[in-house]
Amino acid sequence: MVDESVPAVFERVLPLLAPPPEHPEFRAGYLDLLGAQGEKSSGPIQSLWESGMGSAAYDHLQSFARRVLPWFQLPASARPPTGGRVLDVGCGPGNVTAQLGRAVGLSGLAIGIDVSPPMLARAARAETSDSVGFIRADARRLPFADATFDLVTSIAALQLIPEPHRVLAGMTRVLAPGGRLAVMVPTPRGGLLNQATKLIGDRSGLSFFDATEVAESLQAAGAATVHTHRTGPTLWITARRAA
Repeated sequence: MVDESVPAVFERVLPLLAPPPEHPEFRAGYLDLLGAQGEKSSGPIQSLWESGMGSAAYDHLQSFARRVLPWFQLPASARPPTGGRVLDVGCGPGNVTAQLGRAVGLSGLAIGIDVSPPMLARAARAETSDSVGFIRADARRLPFADATFDLVTSIAALQLIPEPHRVLAGMTRVLAPGGRLAVMVPTPRGGLLNQATKLIGDRSGLSFFDATEVAESLQAAGAATVHTHRTGPTLWITARRAA
């Protein structure tokens, strides 16, 4: 039983963890599975987003982008079933997680994970509900059993996470049979941003992707069908796990 001071949604979240923590640690309304160990930042850009100032800026930037830029809109294939379970990887301030929580309804569950305490504190404060909860966890080691979720999303976050293809494999692993995946990443290959990134090398901490390498990575991880679509400066990847 979760303490009364902890959001009730975690009574539904904790049984999904593999294994569930013996002594779950909560702070600022979210479940912290990393504790003091934290996680080394992938570069200065991720460090900015993980700071308090960066989390506030990101919140406003993402909210603006989703209102005015069509390529930030979730595709129709990313609509979760009513009553379904959804995982949002790299959830940031929780806007998308909350949107997915509204889509699945009170009988469903949407979980957002991130490594940034300021981001998660903002998300938990603004978006926690009976069907939406947030966890601090390492996206490279998703803390869930196989075949847990009907939909897994990651919106404009994978490029910041170390070992992104390992993250994609984990996202596929936790999909239920027939479950769907939807990922959006920037795709500046061949453009000015890509050339600038080459000049500064790995110091940026950013990863960029093309459709072929992402599709091959997901198929190797067990995705049955993969579709990729470029729109504006972004690449959308949708996939389905075999039923």
